[in-house]
Amino acid sequence: MSQRQDPAENPDSLFAPDRYLDASHTAHPGLLEGAHYVWELINRIRLFFLEGFVPAIHGTVAQGSCLGQEVFVGKGTVIEPGVVIEGPAWIGEECHLRPGAYLRPYVIVEKGSVVGNSCELKNAWLFEEAEVPHFNYVGDSILGYRAHLGAGAILSNLKLTRDEVCVRHGSLLFRTGLRKFGAILGDRVEVGCNAVLNPGSIVGRDACIYPGVVWRGVLEEGAIVKWRPTLEVTCKKKRSSKTG
Repeated sequence: MSQRQDPAENPDSLFAPDRYLDASHTAHPGLLEGAHYVWELINRIRLFFLEGFVPAIHGTVAQGSCLGQEVFVGKGTVIEPGVVIEGPAWIGEECHLRPGAYLRPYVIVEKGSVVGNSCELKNAWLFEEAEVPHFNYVGDSILGYRAHLGAGAILSNLKLTRDEVCVRHGSLLFRTGLRKFGAILGDRVEVGCNAVLNPGSIVGRDACIYPGVVWRGVLEEGAIVKWRPTLEVTCKKKRSSKTG
């Protein structure tokens, strides 16, 4: 039976935020301070907007986009037609939000990041130069510096049973206290097209998840996960021709 541990009582450096996320690549390093476990940052996203958040528009917002009242947009950022930002949301400098991007409440997008066509973000934090470019869902998740999702990659945030999300590592099962928790992707993580990360996934720096992989759990720094399906190629049978 897996050992159950309470993160509040047994802090473990294995899941310390600085093992996954570089605080020099966010305008909000204070959000990482004092956290023993990287998943504690999920709830801190919401708290950021409750403590002195000031909306302002400094970038370019195209006609045909729809922004709520509680939105900050940094200098040099371009928000194209068809973008919907409910807010509260904080978008840093030199970001690019492409047509069809949908940002639900509590989203932080750091400098130089991309949110693209038909992508949906909710209670999410993208560190600098992270890319969520095509048909992605990012719920209750954090993407580190230069993390990248391939087209159609999904970070699922809710179990089918709708109960608490736990993190498995070997024989240990860590309770997070979160019912909605998608994934933590460390700096420079690459996730291939149409991959699915199940709730509670934690991926170390420079790891790579290949296209089509369905992943759950903890992936170590620099690791690669490949899905190798078996394909069969046969010749198509010729139809017999009948003559009268």
